Amino acid sequence: MSSAAWHARIACGNEVGAGFLVSPGRVVTCAHVVRWSDTSAVTVTFPNGDEAGPLSATVVVHGGWAGGAADPGDLAVLELEREVPVRPAEFAPPGAELGEPAPTLVAYGFPKGYDEGMLARYHAVPGALVSDEWRQLEAVTAHGQPLAAGFSGAAVTLADGRVVGMVSSVAGGRDLRVGRMLPTQVLARYCPELGERIPTPDHRPDAVRRLYTLVRRAVDTGLECDPDRLYVDAVGPFGPPLPQGGFTSLGAAAGYVQWEVPGAEALTRFADRLRDLMDAPRVRSATGSSWSPILVEIDHSGAGPDQVTVAVSAYRDGRRRRVGSRRLPRAAVRGYVQRCIDEAFTQLAPDADELITFVLPREWLNEPVAHWECGADDPTPLGCAYPLVVVDRSRHRSGGLRHQLAKKWQKLDARPGAPLHRVECDAGERPPSLRKRLREDRADLAGFTFRPATGPHFEVGLTTPVPILLWSRTGCTDLGHEGPCSGAAFLDRLAASVARVPPGELPRHIMELRETAAADDDPDGHWAKDVQLLWDDPRCFPESAARPHSPVP
Repeated sequence: MSSAAWHARIACGNEVGAGFLVSPGRVVTCAHVVRWSDTSAVTVTFPNGDEAGPLSATVVVHGGWAGGAADPGDLAVLELEREVPVRPAEFAPPGAELGEPAPTLVAYGFPKGYDEGMLARYHAVPGALVSDEWRQLEAVTAHGQPLAAGFSGAAVTLADGRVVGMVSSVAGGRDLRVGRMLPTQVLARYCPELGERIPTPDHRPDAVRRLYTLVRRAVDTGLECDPDRLYVDAVGPFGPPLPQGGFTSLGAAAGYVQWEVPGAEALTRFADRLRDLMDAPRVRSATGSSWSPILVEIDHSGAGPDQVTVAVSAYRDGRRRRVGSRRLPRAAVRGYVQRCIDEAFTQLAPDADELITFVLPREWLNEPVAHWECGADDPTPLGCAYPLVVVDRSRHRSGGLRHQLAKKWQKLDARPGAPLHRVECDAGERPPSLRKRLREDRADLAGFTFRPATGPHFEVGLTTPVPILLWSRTGCTDLGHEGPCSGAAFLDRLAASVARVPPGELPRHIMELRETAAADDDPDGHWAKDVQLLWDDPRCFPESAARPHSPVP
């Protein structure tokens, strides 16, 4: 069979172009060649192969080309109606199109009147890529075949037939000597599956094959994985920053690590972490929860009533990673916490389910931390952007309560929901009676009509091993009031809302409630606007019994 059998002629509507076979069932071409594929059939023929007639094809990958001559991403991958017995094209390493003397490059296209094809000879212009996208081509002679219409999508090859790029822009007007190609590393940018076939000087072939084998396995098994976090994890804190807009797929992130990150270490870490995500057993509850907390601890500093200690950390693989710790005036706490939370996300595993957890002194449990903005440039409330809970500081450090709560959660994991135990203003119940009731009823979820600082009844909920407490920050402040209680109406709505929610999923459910309230036509009047959730699962904080280090100012 001819060594040029993998060259393809492509027709779509009134467009005719070229392409090249990259696997037994896939062909690469320019997106503009198949721009009418929504309304016109795409047909592929192999003039130098053994196929008797044209094959139909569909576009399965599109590089994002927007339609203009200078728009990037002019690449498409076609899936043939069946595989063909043709050996796919082979690729040369990036940069092989350059040299001294400059190698002659050959493009195989299909200009008008030449359905069997024509050859055009060009040189690549050294230097930077045009707009980080195109390598400029200039004709070897003034009298040869130019890159005319019909050459778009053609493979540009060395004399030995190895591919160094794809023609994306043909000659026009009076300038018939100039064209452009997408070099191999740019082709892989838009079609990550090509990365496995293109030799990479910085990486061993077996390492690249392993990477893309893992990527395919992850995609085939439906692994839930954030490619942005996986990239950050692979390159480390001093590696190249995440590209603007992040990655649209796991393959795109793998390709970027392969082509844009110097050295071999990041590619190995990316593959290792991806393997760990797929192979390591996931420790999840029956509800599917597997939280990775970002812990924000705020405490009195002892240096004055206006001075507090703030410590922010992230949990990963059961270990705490310290992000920042500082003594601050209370007015500076919010900005510092915003910055540290943003940094803490880089410490989480790529597939982690984040849980923002504020550990607060008892008198600050009603602080509106869920309403704090995400950052100086992002006014989204933290509680609408992420699952967010509060925890009582004293309870968080009590070994006895942690032990009792952990035992309760082992049973809660298997439950589809938990009944709401109401603690109301006018119940006439003494604190010891409330404690006895919560213990005898084995309460897992308690709702209060009043705020934390209203009286000793709330403290009973905090000192009894009830894993989950809920209240409205604007609830009652007087337990002995007369007449209707707004807190009671809040508990009515709350009980209906959480009745069928697994306890492990309540942080996410409350986040959705906050989003609903914020999006309401009357957000200030929505019953869930000020809902506060104390959610306390000690298994998320294996080191929480140790008092955090107090920073030196």
